[in-house]
Amino acid sequence: MPFPEPDSWAGREGRVIDRLNYRLISYLRPRALIGYSLTSSNPAAPRWAREGGSCGWRCASDKPESHFQSQVDFVPTIGGVAPPLHGRGQTSSSAPLLMEPHLLGLLLGLLLCGTRVLAGYPIWWSLALGQQYTSLGSQPLLCGSIPGLVPKQLRFCRNYIEIMPSVAEGVKLGIQECQHQFRGRRWNCTTIDDSLAIFGPVLDKATRESAFVHAIASAGVAFAVTRSCAEGTSTICGCDSHHKGPPGEGWKWGGCSEDADFGVLVSREFADARENRPDARSAMNKHNNEAGRTTILDHMHLKCKCHGLSGSCEVKTCWWAQPDFRAIGDFLKDKYDSASEMVVEKHRESRGWVETLRAKYALFKPPTERDLVYYENSPNFCEPNPETGSFGTRDRTCNVTSHGIDGCDLLCCGRGHNTRTEKRKEKCHCIFHWCCYVSCQECIRIYDVHTCK
Repeated sequence: MPFPEPDSWAGREGRVIDRLNYRLISYLRPRALIGYSLTSSNPAAPRWAREGGSCGWRCASDKPESHFQSQVDFVPTIGGVAPPLHGRGQTSSSAPLLMEPHLLGLLLGLLLCGTRVLAGYPIWWSLALGQQYTSLGSQPLLCGSIPGLVPKQLRFCRNYIEIMPSVAEGVKLGIQECQHQFRGRRWNCTTIDDSLAIFGPVLDKATRESAFVHAIASAGVAFAVTRSCAEGTSTICGCDSHHKGPPGEGWKWGGCSEDADFGVLVSREFADARENRPDARSAMNKHNNEAGRTTILDHMHLKCKCHGLSGSCEVKTCWWAQPDFRAIGDFLKDKYDSASEMVVEKHRESRGWVETLRAKYALFKPPTERDLVYYENSPNFCEPNPETGSFGTRDRTCNVTSHGIDGCDLLCCGRGHNTRTEKRKEKCHCIFHWCCYVSCQECIRIYDVHTCK
């Protein structure tokens, strides 16, 4: 079966895979393209957002007319069970949803809940946590089981399933880096294991924290996909042979140059697929996603290796390599501290009202594509608050000698701190023996541990 040309990819209601250009086609030429039908039910609301019943989604799909076309409709569920769909096998326009009148009020409320959560929260990030992530290496990934995917993401997942473990690995990498960068902050990037909204309500608002999480997650996806291609674990991509250029003085091209452009393209296609709404939050998420990916491209560098006898460098080969992801996290953390506050503007276009962002302070330099942006203030995160997702700072370990945000004065929000002694076993008095092992003794050392009241 021939691979479809881009101009035939337009789906119903004008949905197209717009950025999957000819270059991506050359990399992602699937071995087999088949149609699909999907029926999936997943809880979509975080625990504290549910009040008496689940607020979920059901995606009912008829067989698509072509490989990239699908008739997909979202309807809310009541108690985890969707109302009956009449006219199965017909398109959604000819299959109206029928319901009992006394359920209409409840259904509308659930629909608003589900729409808010699904539209504004990247629930698919939960793929990086829990049982689905731990089973990626041993069990095939079922795209229909990933919660919160929009139709474009579902199509991408089904057509390019081989890339999806790297996508999950990238989100996991971003979460771990977020927790490292904010380990000494009042908000320490805590995740919730039993909720699809893995950061809780923290990301419901357009704050600095939301900006950083979107940027680091998108960068993580680009990073992991690029690394997977260079390591040869994915058969549909490989090393970069497009942007090498002439070799420099004293070295020549060799090894496997990492194709960061490809990783960025995959991240853009998948992570930005849900950011197509004409509202300010979608514009903010899309900007910050791109800022994270741009950081990967900006930090690409030449990595070289010498070849010769006795460590000489008779021949030196070089290749393009990504930096350590810690460098990406450090850079984006600086961008978090200097993020630009924006204001929301509304204007009318041919498609209706559209929200855009403008820098709040005209005296400051406007943000570039490498800067993070936000337009809502963050809570102080000092006290537990289920509405904002704050866990508070009680019992958090603080640094009594620091005058920064990780110090006991600021981290504990002026409540003071407790001090206790803690005994730790450590290796000590290590001796190297020829040849070749190291023997150590075990010592017990006493430390003072300071925690917030």
